[in-house]
Amino acid sequence: MQESPVADAETGRLPEPARAELRLEKVLAALSDPLRLDIVRAYLRDAGGVERPCGWFKIDRPKSTGTHHWKVLRESGIMRQRMVGVEKRNTVREDDLEARFPGLLDLVRAWEPADG
Repeated sequence: MQESPVADAETGRLPEPARAELRLEKVLAALSDPLRLDIVRAYLRDAGGVERPCGWFKIDRPKSTGTHHWKVLRESGIMRQRMVGVEKRNTVREDDLEARFPGLLDLVRAWEPADG
């Protein structure tokens, strides 16, 4: 059984890479999954920079699948997760990602899936 990450006692933040530790290959790998790309696009387009719980983005898959996707987004450095009680609240790490990979989030925000 895998242990849950421990949140920082003061901020409630779950462990994440520091800005200087963000790696393009890990960010791109996380964004290569269509569901994760949709999650990030929704947060960039519709969340207005406000923390939203995981359930804000509706996933029609088992909870464990959603948990996995959120973990990949956090561990890659794309999303910041903060515990508020038993709820995980999420935001895109826009400042950190823009500093490390200028223009990447603009591409993600503007991307439209192909019909098919």
